[in-house]
Amino acid sequence: MREFVYVSEGKLRQFLPKPSRLTRPGAIRLNTPLGGLDVEPGTPGTEHGRLQHLERVDKHLNSHADWFAEPGLRPGGWLWFEAPLRCVTLRGEYQHLVLFVDPVPGEDPAYERETGCRLLMHGSTRHLLGCAPATIEGPSLEGIDGGSSIGTTFLTAAGHVVRALSLEHEAAAASVPPPRPDVSGAGVRHLVTALDARHEQAGSAALMQGYARVTAVLPPSGGAQRLVVASPLTVEYAYNQS
Repeated sequence: MREFVYVSEGKLRQFLPKPSRLTRPGAIRLNTPLGGLDVEPGTPGTEHGRLQHLERVDKHLNSHADWFAEPGLRPGGWLWFEAPLRCVTLRGEYQHLVLFVDPVPGEDPAYERETGCRLLMHGSTRHLLGCAPATIEGPSLEGIDGGSSIGTTFLTAAGHVVRALSLEHEAAAASVPPPRPDVSGAGVRHLVTALDARHEQAGSAALMQGYARVTAVLPPSGGAQRLVVASPLTVEYAYNQS
């Protein structure tokens, strides 16, 4: 039995059925970002129809998505992951933004050896399924400009990243085209460092797996590992089958 933590309805809707004269009678052609896929028609408005659609998309991505630790990932592409993850939100204005973050350096040496990179995923709390994220104190997102305009509030580098990711998911929730998040390397690194420093507040990481769309890939820098930033389609517990 599969136990989902997160399912993005918006991303599922990106895989839209489109009739084609090349398909057999009664079939539907799914035109996806990764190519076409023939499926049987269903009733997508029902719970059963949504589950069928999820299963078809899951099967399709299983054949096409890249492992998140593979080189050559590009923004907009699809990846699959299996990693120990913590599910957190930040106190304050951005509580609707959920973050999935992997273990801090040195916490899980076997995971680090296997992947050689970090994974940070961002989504909306409205897509969580029965999972209560830990609410933690994140990095300082605002400050005071001490230059010529004293008293003017401004966002820090991490604040710009959090706001960009937050606006992306707010737009998706409103069913409008989401903006391409402006994710700066310094801001993302600052955010991850702050999350790592507070990992004990978030409890133990749980082994999870799923699919996500790549937002950005940051190369190794200053002793920090390569960092993959992505927005999940699905996140589920990865139970040991042995």
